[in-house]
Amino acid sequence: MDEYINEKQLTKILKATSDVTRRSLLTSLVQEGPLRVTELAAQYDMSLNAISKHIKVLESAKLVSRTTLGRVHLIKAELAPIQQIDNWFKSLRSIWDLRLDNLEHILKKEFNDE
Repeated sequence: MDEYINEKQLTKILKATSDVTRRSLLTSLVQEGPLRVTELAAQYDMSLNAISKHIKVLESAKLVSRTTLGRVHLIKAELAPIQQIDNWFKSLRSIWDLRLDNLEHILKKEFNDE
């Protein structure tokens, strides 16, 4: 497993998923599989143009891909970039584990010195 953290990509992913509508779109695509833009738009009380803008943000973060068949645009979830978030959280957990280990060591030392 590649645990390299690409900071630019991570930032794009986090920004793209910071919006509730984009998270909902991504969730729908994961649950239902590839959908047409019009099918996605039908699930929301907003214009097709607004949904398209949200999809473009997700595409920019590489969280979705688009296949065009004539006038039909199919949008598919791409979850491989989520690995970047997982890797970042793993690095945070390892830092906290080290800090907690150090705290435990200090507390044990203090307790034993009394």
